[in-house]
Amino acid sequence: MKQFLLPEEGKFYKACLHLHSTDSDGKVTPEEIKKMYMEKGYSIVAYTDHEVIIPHNDLRDENFLPITGAEIAVNKQIPGLPGRYSKQYHINLLSFDPYRTETSVFTRSYVCWPSSIPYISEKMNATEYPRKYTNECVNDIIRIAREEGFLVALNHPGLSGQNYPDYAELNGFWGVEVHNTGSVGLGRVETEQPLIDFLEMDKRVFPLATDDMHTKSGAFGGWVMLKAPALEYSTVMNSLEKGDFYSSTGPAIHALYLEDETLVVECSEASLIRVNTERRLSMIKTATDGPLTRVCFDMHPYFEGSFKKNMPCKPYFRVTVQDEKGLRAYTRAYFVDELEGISYDE
Repeated sequence: MKQFLLPEEGKFYKACLHLHSTDSDGKVTPEEIKKMYMEKGYSIVAYTDHEVIIPHNDLRDENFLPITGAEIAVNKQIPGLPGRYSKQYHINLLSFDPYRTETSVFTRSYVCWPSSIPYISEKMNATEYPRKYTNECVNDIIRIAREEGFLVALNHPGLSGQNYPDYAELNGFWGVEVHNTGSVGLGRVETEQPLIDFLEMDKRVFPLATDDMHTKSGAFGGWVMLKAPALEYSTVMNSLEKGDFYSSTGPAIHALYLEDETLVVECSEASLIRVNTERRLSMIKTATDGPLTRVCFDMHPYFEGSFKKNMPCKPYFRVTVQDEKGLRAYTRAYFVDELEGISYDE
């Protein structure tokens, strides 16, 4: 029996889920963004300008879907240095409602770009959610945003100077960036460690590769490939919410499924394919007689192993595909208790 981890049916759509236009501090207009990303094979762009939610439904057509969103910040002020921060939470909000323009976690004083001012409504102008760099505050922001119909992601924790104590107590994130092209350009490369930390606390967060584009030179470094029945707003958002996607900086994953207890990975030419689990056990296949394009992993020892008892977190596995340039594709973690036909002892 085949159990598809990436859906068998549907079509792959390439998406950029984090960027900035001239509506905040970006240098490229929303229209130019659509044109340049479509020329590179993208079908979906989330417009996530800082602090203001600006729908771009006028750009939607049968081949292009703009997602309504925003990036908001929670700053840790350096005492005595106004406008200087030692750390920040940067949080992406992706709306299930394409026409949404407001959120209860809006903070008027955080809007500092003149081009954003015209998008502040009278209601927003009077809203000053009291943001503080505390777990309690950020958890409240996450909770409210989820209740208001947003997918909530933690952006570039590495670039923001964050480490385990900054995010360990946070709950409700849908995704966390493992690649951010803007971080690379600034010399602060993101890593998988925050993702691993969340997963090992049984917080089922998805890995995201994004651009965080502000200028044309910061585009096309990381993306999401989601599989959905159609390029329709609600359908795409549901696919994102379920994790029917992988993230990439280069390689493509064509298919991912379990056949009985064999994990099959079909992909573009790869030099290495790795399966990681919640513990030391990992499985790696490397190219010896030419590039890898289809690899099978025997998962029986993992499913039947001692991992079922007294482990610090619930068992999961995830796949990384790496090409000869060192570029990677990342699947989400598949927890054993989600799988059909695999028994799991709590």
